[in-house]
Parts: sequence; structure tokens; C-alpha cells
Amino acid sequence: MDIINNWKEIRLHFNKSFRSNFYVSIASISSENTPTITPIGSLFLNNDQTGFYFEKYPVKLPMYSKINRKICVLAVNSNRWFWLKSLFKGKFNSNPGIKLYGKLGEKRNATEIEIKRLNRRMKMTKGMSGHKYLWGSMTMVRELSFTKGEKINLGEMTINL
Repeated sequence: MDIINNWKEIRLHFNKSFRSNFYVSIASISSENTPTITPIGSLFLNNDQTGFYFEKYPVKLPMYSKINRKICVLAVNSNRWFWLKSLFKGKFNSNPGIKLYGKLGEKRNATEIEIKRLNRRMKMTKGMSGHKYLWGSMTMVRELSFTKGEKINLGEMTINL
């Protein structure tokens, strides 16, 4: 998958995936060279093969970034209707999952635009009691840069994608 030519499609997929399961998974490597997965509910992709996530709760991901900055981000569209339609048709009309390979960047203060993007995404939860606890004081972001994209292969179901 060409990350530059398909970036718009990749961003669309990540948005659909977030709407269906509220997080993406970021794989990183520990100091013992073992993989670990961190669920992130605040990842955003920019227009230029970069992104960021709000870093409030992750512990291991920032710790491992000091050792090895390489990551793999997995976004799966878990929408039931998407899967049921695809299973009925015997094929997917769009990718069920995409992996992005890249690096963790620096942790820094979030910009006003980044905070607005988070608030817009979490708008539907604003009246809920957990909203303020989870997203009320998100001020720090971790930058991401991506170099490679990969479609999830599910055999005959994804052969035309």
C-alpha cells in the first residue's frame, strides 16, 4: 500500500475504525525486545503521513520510546454491518484493517487545534460522567510519523482491494 498516494483512504479507514471501536492498537518493543500493545483512543492522523495522540494514560509506550521508537498502529473497522454485509457478499468493499509502521516522536504540549480536534471527536460523550475524567485535562501529545502502510489480508475476501 503506497502510504503517500493512499493517505486519504488510510485516514478515512482510521476514522471509520475509531467510530466502530473507539481505539487503535499501537505495538511497541520493550527493553527485553518483547512486543507489547497499547490501546489508544485519541490518535489523529494529519494530512502528511504524520499524526499524534494525547498522552495522558499510557505508561509503557512512552517508556519504551526511550529505547526503541519504532511502532506499528493497527486500526480495524469493527462495524457489525460492515462485516455482515461483507460476509454475505463474500468480499469486502473496503479494507477491514490497515497497519501503519512508523516512529514515535517527541512529547509536547497540545496545540489549540489539536485540543479542538479531540473535543470534536469526544463531543457525543460530553454529558456523561466519565467524559471529564477521561478527556477533561488532555494537554500533552506524542507526535507520530509513518513510513509504510499495509492492508490486512483476509484471502479471497480482500483479494480485490
